[in-house]
Amino acid sequence: MKRLSHVDAQGRARMVDIAEKPVTHREAIATGIVHLTPKVLHLIVSGQMPKGDVLAVARVAGIMAAKKTPELIPLCHPLPITSVTIEFTPNESQNTITIAATVKVESKTGVEMEALTAVSVAALTIYDMCKAVDKGIVISDICLMKKTGGKSGTYVRTVR
Repeated sequence: MKRLSHVDAQGRARMVDIAEKPVTHREAIATGIVHLTPKVLHLIVSGQMPKGDVLAVARVAGIMAAKKTPELIPLCHPLPITSVTIEFTPNESQNTITIAATVKVESKTGVEMEALTAVSVAALTIYDMCKAVDKGIVISDICLMKKTGGKSGTYVRTVR
């Protein structure tokens, strides 16, 4: 049975030793979906939400979150992130906004957690800025879509 990398021989949590790993270009893409009412989606897309430009604030929040991931997730390594992009795709027929975060780094370990954290915090920011209009907003399907680099190579999510 394969041993867990974040647990030592005594079963205690530990940060993985990456000292001997080579530095490679690594990239991760994560996505998530925010489900809204038609009214709230219209207010966001038209820029009429009372709290201001929801997507601009959510983009900055997602970028900041990616940079602060090791402060939030206990065993994550601090990484020299080279790029974070956050994209929003509103879908009026489904009353959703899909969030996609792409994070890049030249490092000894990957940026999957940073991409997932960016999507999560961007989604939470959308909720926070819209909750005065509708508290029934749902955040779903946060997942890793793709990662490249490192020993394990490329991973691409298949539909499940």
